[in-house]
Amino acid sequence: MDDSRDAGLEPIPIPPATVKVVETDDTHGLFIIEPLPRGFGMTLGNPLRRVLLSSIPGTAIDWIRIDGVQHEYTTVPGVKEDVVDIMLNIKAVDIRSASDRPGKLRLEVDGPGQVTAGDIMVSSDFEIVNPELHIATLDSAKARLTIEMNVEQGRGYQPAAAHEGLPIGVLPVDAIFTPVRKVNYSVERTRVGQHTDFERLILDVWTSGAVSPSEAIRQGAQELVEHFFRFSTVTDSPTEDSGKPSWAAAIPASQYNMVVESLGLSARTLNCLKRAAIHKVGEVLEKSRSELLHIRNFGERSLEELDEKLELIGIKHPELRIDEMPSSDNESTDSLDLPLEDSTFEEKSEA
Repeated sequence: MDDSRDAGLEPIPIPPATVKVVETDDTHGLFIIEPLPRGFGMTLGNPLRRVLLSSIPGTAIDWIRIDGVQHEYTTVPGVKEDVVDIMLNIKAVDIRSASDRPGKLRLEVDGPGQVTAGDIMVSSDFEIVNPELHIATLDSAKARLTIEMNVEQGRGYQPAAAHEGLPIGVLPVDAIFTPVRKVNYSVERTRVGQHTDFERLILDVWTSGAVSPSEAIRQGAQELVEHFFRFSTVTDSPTEDSGKPSWAAAIPASQYNMVVESLGLSARTLNCLKRAAIHKVGEVLEKSRSELLHIRNFGERSLEELDEKLELIGIKHPELRIDEMPSSDNESTDSLDLPLEDSTFEEKSEA
């Protein structure tokens, strides 16, 4: 048999898919992902496009208060635009936020002259991305326009009608939270060596400038990973509804898969968990309070420490709250504060 012919039939190594940045700036980016197995161009492109357009968090103005104005169907003395036009212009203000907290902005201008988004006074937490945006025109020397604006964090689009029970004088505004304005994708055939059944995904992304196209793609991909991760916890056994939420669905995958060493636990508590084959934060969360207390040498003090460390990373496990739960018989074991190598102390003393 001809070995050279056999060698020629061996498949060539397929390189992993890479993301190439063709062009990018503050508001537009063109990206190519290749090589992908056949069918994966649309499999990746379609959900990524949908997530980019709907689920990237952003910042927007959701209501305003104009001095001297009780409702939107009126005018402001000395201002060319009526209140509805002013609200439509404010709706288009793009904001970059340095935090995830809501806040307030303020606009105070005297006429005459053009009023733009750059005239809005902002705190260090916020930045106006499009300061050239026209808001109003003051056509009188006596004209004065004072507007208080409420800034919120959110995803997607929130119509003004979603606000209920606002006091008189507070005018709800349509809030466009998503910083992604447009996404196009296309799929082309490509080759790797002699193999021609591969695909290239071309992704075109436009944003408001509040986030860069590259950052939007990173956030969109992470969002998909977080949701697809839920399927990685599926088991062969039928799931019984225990009435408890699934922690895999309640926290980010990065936290669920975090190793317990990252919590900064004491050596005693950490060794107890590892000896019970608990190596990840998610494995801790899936345990009930009683199950944790049944771990040898793991008592109330260890439970309290674990609860404090979890709270530091933003996780509150209701079953670990000692002040809300009855005491356990294991508390006396924990109060001895014995090292692991002295775990036979109780047995000897009983003897």
